[in-house]
Amino acid sequence: MTLVLAVLAAALLFEFINGFHDAANAIATVVSTKVLTPRQAVLLAAAGNLVGALTGTAVAATIGGGLVEARAVSPAVVLAALLAAVLWGLLTWWLGLPSSSSHALIGGLCGAALAATGLDWSVLKWSSGLWPKVIVPMVTSPLLGFLGGLLLMYAILLLFHRITPLAAKRWFGRAQLASAAMMAWSHGSNDAQKTMGIIALCLFAATGAGTFADLPSALAFLRTPEFHIAPWVVLTCALTMAAGTAFGGWRIIRTLGHRMVKLHPANGFAAEASAAAVIHAASHFGIPVSTTHVISTAIMGVGTTKRLSAVKWGIVHKIVWAWVFTLPVTSVLAYGIYRLAFRA
Repeated sequence: MTLVLAVLAAALLFEFINGFHDAANAIATVVSTKVLTPRQAVLLAAAGNLVGALTGTAVAATIGGGLVEARAVSPAVVLAALLAAVLWGLLTWWLGLPSSSSHALIGGLCGAALAATGLDWSVLKWSSGLWPKVIVPMVTSPLLGFLGGLLLMYAILLLFHRITPLAAKRWFGRAQLASAAMMAWSHGSNDAQKTMGIIALCLFAATGAGTFADLPSALAFLRTPEFHIAPWVVLTCALTMAAGTAFGGWRIIRTLGHRMVKLHPANGFAAEASAAAVIHAASHFGIPVSTTHVISTAIMGVGTTKRLSAVKWGIVHKIVWAWVFTLPVTSVLAYGIYRLAFRA
């Protein structure tokens, strides 16, 4: 029972870190264009993440049951996965790099499952889960974000080329309030669900192992004989992510909103609207995409419409390497944590 409680605590810590680590996804552009102050933007993002997290559980179901065989999962496996994801999230936050909390969690889950089964690769649902819902979207969703930002920005330039810069700033400043809210909502609808899935997976494994056999009636809600996402799990994760978002993530905001490309309200609107559309579609189909990847590439696409040199490709290069290393590094971290802590 102690191990299960440790998993729940680690899961909520991960959700909190996800909130402030990925807060930049929703608010970096609206802050950099000075449409909202940082405080206003954080409050908007927290509210949007909360509402988004309460809508649907398709992504949670994918994380909880679509990537790793149930026989390989135990509370210890889940705890090792969460600790690896938390360590990677804190490291990349400290470095100001917008890495993927989603891929960190997925990599950790796979690495810990392999450690628990003695490198039995058959426990990974490669053809039905990892390949179509993680690896392929890891490539296609950033491309869609880039193309969406590029095409929407070109459409804006074509349709609004006659209006004055002052009018454009005023009009798209208002429009960016809506696009930032959409981005925050879509972020909550995808990212918050990943922790929901992990918690439900832990409760399901613990119930199957008989951990909750002697629970008092007041704690009966922890029993999960069949895998499902309980309403209390949804609400707890939603509130935790909103609290983390309210805490803010200023290091990554500077990277996305200031260092990568200089943005104006029209640019911010194009990046946020296109990224939100891609993330919302992924959430609908239960695909755990990286919201970080999508908004980052959308910003790149928008910046490219100015000129290629408008994007600081040196910063982009560092960001891409953080993306590439997330899955393998967290897999190795979780593998090592499990072997050291639970198989010593």
